[in-house]
Amino acid sequence: MSVKTRHRARALLVKALYQWQLAGHGYDELVAQYSALAEFSRIDQDYFRELLQIVLDQVEALDRVIAAYAVRALDQLDAVGRAILLIALAELKHRPDVPTKVAINEAIELAKRYGATASFKFVNAVLDKAAKELRGQGDRRAG
Repeated sequence: MSVKTRHRARALLVKALYQWQLAGHGYDELVAQYSALAEFSRIDQDYFRELLQIVLDQVEALDRVIAAYAVRALDQLDAVGRAILLIALAELKHRPDVPTKVAINEAIELAKRYGATASFKFVNAVLDKAAKELRGQGDRRAG
């Protein structure tokens, strides 16, 4: 799949994870709802499903990583910011095919687009620290 279809998948994941946090919908319900959208045909659908499943299955572990590196308490994070961090951390932890720099840059772009003003700085700070733990210091390759 292309870079664009993955980018679109991440953007749709932000919306799905936002909804999951507010309404508590499960994996099957979210996939059914989002796959019915016209834009679903223009994304990397397998990537969307896989990352959604990883986040929902690993949310406690991913939240622990956020809590370890965030300057504010987890319950003070807005749902959009948390969704973006969960996606990027799932990529860093479970998708070694996604370069560290790509995961972080995509999260920053999503935060600029959907997040609160300057939330991209917070997202960048958390992911930069977390990437060192999850990937090691030397893996800042572009791709």
